[in-house]
This record gives sequence, C-alpha cells and structure tokens, in this order.
Amino acid sequence: MASDQENSQDANAPDDTSEKEITRGITIMKSIIRDRDKAVTYNVNWNADNQLIGSNAAKLASYIGTLVRMHIPITATRWSNKELGSAKDKIWTEILRSFNIEDTTIRKKYILQLAGKRHRGWRTFLTNKYLKDKEIFFVEYDPEYPMKYAIFITEEEWVAFVAQRRDENFKKVSATNRERASNPTYAYKKGRLGYARLEEKILDETKSDATSLPPHVLWKEARVGKDGTVRDDVQHIYDECETLSQSISTVEDQENRSVLSRALNVPEYPGRVRGKGHGCTPTSLYKNLRRRNPSNQEVMETLQALQAQVLQLQKDNERYRCMEKCSSQLKETSEKASINCQNKFSEGISSCQLYLSSPTYRLVGKGKVHNTSGDLLHHRPLPDGHLKVSVDVVLEKDALLPIPDIVSETTFLRDAIGSFVAWPLDLIFIDDETPTKHASKDKGISRHNESVASQKEVFAQGSQQLSQKIGSRQKNKRDLPVTSLPKKGAFVPRYQISLETLVDSSDMATAGAIRLLDMEEDIFGYSCTETIGKEDLEHIFRHQELGVGVIHTYIRFLYDNFMRGNDQLSNRFRFVSSSLVNKALICREPDSCREYLVKRFMASSTNNLYLWPYNSGCHWLLLAIDPLKEVVYFLNSIDGEWTNYPDMKQLIVLNICFYFVRSIKVFRSQRQARVPRTKSSNITWIKVQCPLQRNGIDCGYFVMRFMREIINMNQIEIPITYFDEYKCAHYTRLQLEQIKEELCQYFIEKRLII
Repeated sequence: MASDQENSQDANAPDDTSEKEITRGITIMKSIIRDRDKAVTYNVNWNADNQLIGSNAAKLASYIGTLVRMHIPITATRWSNKELGSAKDKIWTEILRSFNIEDTTIRKKYILQLAGKRHRGWRTFLTNKYLKDKEIFFVEYDPEYPMKYAIFITEEEWVAFVAQRRDENFKKVSATNRERASNPTYAYKKGRLGYARLEEKILDETKSDATSLPPHVLWKEARVGKDGTVRDDVQHIYDECETLSQSISTVEDQENRSVLSRALNVPEYPGRVRGKGHGCTPTSLYKNLRRRNPSNQEVMETLQALQAQVLQLQKDNERYRCMEKCSSQLKETSEKASINCQNKFSEGISSCQLYLSSPTYRLVGKGKVHNTSGDLLHHRPLPDGHLKVSVDVVLEKDALLPIPDIVSETTFLRDAIGSFVAWPLDLIFIDDETPTKHASKDKGISRHNESVASQKEVFAQGSQQLSQKIGSRQKNKRDLPVTSLPKKGAFVPRYQISLETLVDSSDMATAGAIRLLDMEEDIFGYSCTETIGKEDLEHIFRHQELGVGVIHTYIRFLYDNFMRGNDQLSNRFRFVSSSLVNKALICREPDSCREYLVKRFMASSTNNLYLWPYNSGCHWLLLAIDPLKEVVYFLNSIDGEWTNYPDMKQLIVLNICFYFVRSIKVFRSQRQARVPRTKSSNITWIKVQCPLQRNGIDCGYFVMRFMREIINMNQIEIPITYFDEYKCAHYTRLQLEQIKEELCQYFIEKRLII
C-alpha cells in the first residue's frame, strides 16, 4: 500500500480535465542524473537484517521507481520472467553508477526485489487511476491513453495493458484482494516509512546499543497513530508475544512459526518474516541458526555411516544365525557324521595349519588336529565336515573362529589359544615339516600350556623355515624375484612359496600337466574354460613373461573378489577376451573377431568400460573402451618406444585402430545410432600417461595392475595423467609382487593344484 500511496502522489489533480492533470510533473529524479554526470555518488546504509536504511534510502527507492517505469513495460505480468533479465541488469547498472552499493548477489537481489514491488505499484496506480471509477469499479468505456506518461508507455503497450486488466480472471482476483485489504484488523499507520526505517528511527530516539528489534515490537510501533495511542487489541497481541517469547526458543521460533504469527494465529509464509518488512528473510534474521539443506558431501558421509551400521548389523546377525545353526548341528549330528570327516587325515594327533576363506583365503594360525574316532567337542558331537583342533599359534589377531564356541562364548581365534575348537575339514592342512611330537618328561610342555614367549618362538621358527626355503630356491633358480633372504620386516612372498610347494608335491610337477578354470558367461560374454599349465605357473614363480592363461585367471580373480555381488561394479566394468581378439585372429579371422566385439558392446545398456588386455605377440597393453561415448583409453607401459618392438607400430596404428573403427561402425548400425558424417570415423583415442616398465618382461604384470586400479577407482573416465592415487613413474618390484601374491592366493583358494 505504501507503494500505491507513493505513486498516487505522481498525479493527485482532479480527473475532470486533462489540462489540470499535468499540473504536477512526473518523477524522473533529475537531481540524481545531474550528480551522476558530475561523478557524485550517494552513500546508503544497511541494517543488521540487510535492509536499506539511512538518509538516502527514500531517494534510492524513488529512483528505483523511475528506472522501473523507464525500462520495464507495463505489460510484464510476472517479475520473474527471464525475458526481463536484460532490463533488470540495466536497472542494476544505473543504480551502481549513482549509489555506493556493493556489487554482490545479496545486494542485487534486494534491489531487484524492491524494483519488482515498484513495478507492481506502478501497474496498480495506472489501473486505479484510469481503469476504475471513484467507487473503485472497472469502467465500461475505453480509457484514454495517458499522455502524461507517454515517455514511459507506448500506445500499443497501453492497449495491451487495458486488455489484460479487463480479463474476467483478473477482475475476480482484483475483487478478492480488494475485499481482503479493505478493512484490515490491525491497520499499518506509518505510510512510506516502512519497518526498516521505523526501526532505525526508534533506535536513534532511544539511543540504544541494539542493532535490531524483535518483530513484535516493530509490529506494535507500526500501528501507533500520530496521537501516540495504542489500541487495546494491538496491545493484547503485543502482550501475548511477550509471554510466548519467554517460553519458545529461537530455534523453535525459526523452525515452526514466529511468536508474532502464533499470537495473531495466522500462517507464516515462506521466505519472509512478519513484522520486519521488505528484505528480511529467515536466513538474515536467524543467521547461523538457520537450518539449511545438507550438501552432497554431507549426504554421502551420512549414507556411508548408515551403510557401515547396516553392514555391522548384518555381520552380527550372520554371526548369531551361525551360532544358532551350529548349536542345532551339534544337537542333531551323529557320531557317524564325525567319522566321515576323519578319513582324509591319519588317525591320531598331527600338527596342522589353519586357514580361513573369507574375505580372502589366508593362513591364520597353527595347531594340532585331533582325529580320533568318536571324539567330542565340549561333550558334544562335532558338526558335520569339521574336526577338533587345538589352537597353538595365532598369526592374525583379529581372525574370527569359523564356528563361535557357544560354550565359552568365544568368537576370536586369539581367545581360543590352548583350547579346542571345531575347524572346517577343507581349511586344515597337515604340517608335514613339523610333525607332532608327544610330550616327554624332559620336554614336557604341551602346546596349549606354553607361554606367550614360546608361542612367538614357534612363529619365529616358521619364519626361519620360510627363509631357508627361499634360500634353497635361490640356489636352484637364479632368476627368481626374491634375490636375497628377507630382512626383518621385508616382504616375503608366502603364497608364492606355498603354491610352489603344492605344485612340486602334485602331478603338476610333471611336464604336460594342466588344470582347467571355468570362466562364467558374465566375465567375457560367453562360457569357456581356461587352461593353466605348469609353464604358466613357472612364469609367475620365475617372474617371466606371462601368457593369456595367467591374464585371464587374474581377470577371474578381479571378477570374484571385486565385482561378484556388487551390482555397481559388475554393471560398470566388463572384459574382452584376449583369446577371441588378438593379433593372430584379427589377421586370420577378422569377421569372427568383429562379430564377438560388437556382440560384447551390444550388451551395454548404459555407459560401460570394457577392459581389453591385448597382446601383439611380444607385448601386453591395455585398451579401456567406452563404446557408447566412442572413447578408447590406451595404456601402454613402454611409452611408445616402437623401436624395441618392431611390429608394434604397424599393429597398433593399422590393425587395432582400423579394426576397432570398423567394429564401432557395425556397433552403431546395430544400435541405430545417428552420427554426423564428420564424426563417422573420429573415435577418440586417449593415450594415458600410465606407469612405465623398465625391462622387457613386466608388461603383463603392469596390465593386471592397471585393471585392478581402474576397477578399484570405480571410474569410467580415466584421467590422461592417470589416477592421482596410483600416479608414479614406474611400479616398484613390491607392487608387482603384490599382484603375483594375489594370483597365487587365488590358485590356492580355488584349490586348482591339489
């Protein structure tokens, strides 16, 4: 209403003659224009709630009204219309030329919101002045074009504006708003002063050190007339606000409804604060107490915390169910079931190694297996498929028991030293190197009564035996990766040593022996069987160049340990078989290779990254392909030194590129993708600056590590400078040995040798 009153002063003469109508000129703020030309600017002030105050506040408000009349057409019905963007920018620019205001988002937002109010007031003034009679009803005749405001309004705009205002829907809305505003319960009595300048006036008169006043205090003062009297109903609302403010906290006031809205019993509109005026929002009023929406990072952190809680609950539930199951098995399993487990071990007591298979296959302790007929565990029959084991040495302190001991309530292996537990038959290995020695009178300490120091001595003896075995391997095999006895804390390839021992004691030690590894359809897009020969294993033990069998076995390891059961990884990453697409087959059977590759790509419904280990006949490299984006990431560990591999340049540039482009074209046609003619063969090849090898044999190990790191990062797009987490000039020997250890552990876990 203040805006209406301000605008009404622009034309307050009688409306019976046009000659008298122009006795008062239109407001164009010429003084500001003259001062602007003299480079004179005006300072403005802002209160604690980011509202405009000070001696120049009214001048700026009037100038905003002038700029709105000049730049915004009266036919604009919505201030948020994007088409008004350039006009709003002009208004803001003109204001900055004459007033010292920070060019910030919050200041611009305030000024443009105030300009929107001025625009609505301008349109309301024109409607009431020219389209309605003295009783505020719409006239039936066509109103004359207001010549007084010709510099602001064109005749075409006036005709369109009159048509908008005579619309029946607008008339209904206008009548409703007029009735609502005609008789306010608590009338505002401060004219154009506004809440912000009223607050400034009160603080100046009282010489208060406060920076702001509560909304209900301002609300009351805004309804005090010139005579200074306060109506009883206004005073009643104020008293009720005072009472409520003593019992409602600031946070509760902000999160629900303010005390003023509660006392008035009216709803609180979003984005505004009742009793504070234009520009004051809940954010500016409550400052850091304002509740905000969490950021994406905070949401992810909360989600990860919840996922960790769910995972822990699942583990606890699984452990509880396992204990219940074992308890049931202990009750129902007969003595005959226990005897069935004993046939694979010699009768009596034997030293053994204890393994666990989850989450990885590993050695966790040593002890003695007691294989005697009718043996009981804590006076109960053994579960089917288990033997009684006494625990002597623990190699992994946090290892869990396969079956928790429900009698002693023991769940960790470390708590079972010196006692008996049930252990799965297939995770017990007889230790032939340290046979069981029955206690005598001279050496009469049974293992379960030994001290902690003696248990550490047993572990040290085991390490010494490992060192001796490594030393014996060195004498026979000079090119082994381990070139000296391990120092204290040095890396020891335990799984390689264990796997080599298994190979030497099995039929794999003979020439021509093989093992078969089933490859599921999800891995390469078809079911197949991978053949592993003794030579493949020797390549690992001696750190020699790798064949396709070893590379594919490692792919199976990645699938089993990272992607199986993980829908996100299994849907994002896929593999291309090196057996079906290689140098020889591309030259001999290009159509079959292309058919397989296209069929493999067609399996992708979203963006996938296909990992393709490629062997030129003398060198392994990795292609990571995103077929939908038609991007190929090229990871080559020899850094383009083509002279070391004469056929590499011809192979990569001619064979792979030409072949892959043709495959992509077929892939496009099958998925009916429309590609511009200029891009029909413009597949993006990105050479990744990956770690480089320093010899002529490490390429296969590098390719396996590349695949592992790409899957571990869980990103389809590979940075051209490689991942920061794995960026280095060269992989160390230890980093390659870790890959070999994973391979050997996988062979043992899958029991491919024994």
